[in-house]
Amino acid sequence: MASHLGGEVVAEGDYETIISNPVSLTGKYLNHTLSIEPPNKVRKWNRSIIVEGARHHNLKNITVEFPLNVLCVVSGVSGSGKTTLVKQILYPALQKLKGEYAEKVGFHKQLSGDLESISQIEMIDQNPIGKSSRSNPITYIKAYDQVRDLFAQQPLAKMRGFQPKHFSFNVDGGRCDTCKGEGEQVVEMQFLADVHLVCESCGGKRFKEEVLEVKYRDKNIFDVLEMSVDEAIDFFSTSPGAGREEVSVAKAIQPLSDVGLGYVKLGQSSDTLSGGEAQRVKLASFLGKGKSNGNILFIFDEPTTGLHFHDIKKLLESFHALIEQGHSIIVIEHNTDVIRCADWVIDLGPEAGDGGGELVFAGIPADLKKQKQSFTAKYI
Repeated sequence: MASHLGGEVVAEGDYETIISNPVSLTGKYLNHTLSIEPPNKVRKWNRSIIVEGARHHNLKNITVEFPLNVLCVVSGVSGSGKTTLVKQILYPALQKLKGEYAEKVGFHKQLSGDLESISQIEMIDQNPIGKSSRSNPITYIKAYDQVRDLFAQQPLAKMRGFQPKHFSFNVDGGRCDTCKGEGEQVVEMQFLADVHLVCESCGGKRFKEEVLEVKYRDKNIFDVLEMSVDEAIDFFSTSPGAGREEVSVAKAIQPLSDVGLGYVKLGQSSDTLSGGEAQRVKLASFLGKGKSNGNILFIFDEPTTGLHFHDIKKLLESFHALIEQGHSIIVIEHNTDVIRCADWVIDLGPEAGDGGGELVFAGIPADLKKQKQSFTAKYI
């Protein structure tokens, strides 16, 4: 498993040893005990956005139709023009049409199609989710508000006049005055790396003692932040006589588990998350909003980079959940499992550089296999 559930050597040896190990999750995917199965049928679509006359860098004046409300994968060898088409033409051109700031748009004739059916465009990358060390998964997805409200309703909190803000480590009031809610103090060294020391005042618990004395089912706010996502969901959803507030907390945290981050601690600092984890936290924030934000076009650039088979499976489930909410997804990807699970594939190439920039194929994955000119077809 991952994070605090992992850290053990599960299997070692050659390929045959790994696939015969019953404990290894990697082995189960390699020997096909577990697998990423493509959907039984692809989604139909009737709306699309068309990039006409794309001729930036090595693109050879191509016109490409991107279907909406489906999982669309843009494939092709490295250097075939995928990033140029999607990130340097489609994405900034849509941003400008929506009145947003955008980088310089690559050369093309025009965008056409169902442009009004998209309410916003989101590029979901693997950049960190927050610059502050106090940023964490539960604050990013806006679920911490419900937790703070729940603690502020406890009898001792009411007696002491504590409000939800007293259970936040981002503002003065309940947080430790010495470390300002960081849980540690940084000693700057002139010629060496900075030294991080556990705060002597709060012992790394980030809050004042009188705030930590407020408990919900024998857990204070620090204890809750130390829980993993799955532990917290179980804790709040199985509360004896769980009321609306407890159910609300469990429901707000659930999207983190849905994207495969059940092992991450609620209060885990964002700078300890990997790029793939940060990307999935961003996904979880949109899953939690449901249909309230209108129809969003999500763009991903090789989201499977650094992900295990099991993580890719969870990522695909998240994609499908977003599409069910009425959103659209475009993914630049080389991973064959993701390509097989697409509703529509746009394959560029056939070669890289001057030998690429052509639209080799556009259609469903099953038909891509018949395309002799495509290198992608040979691998799926």
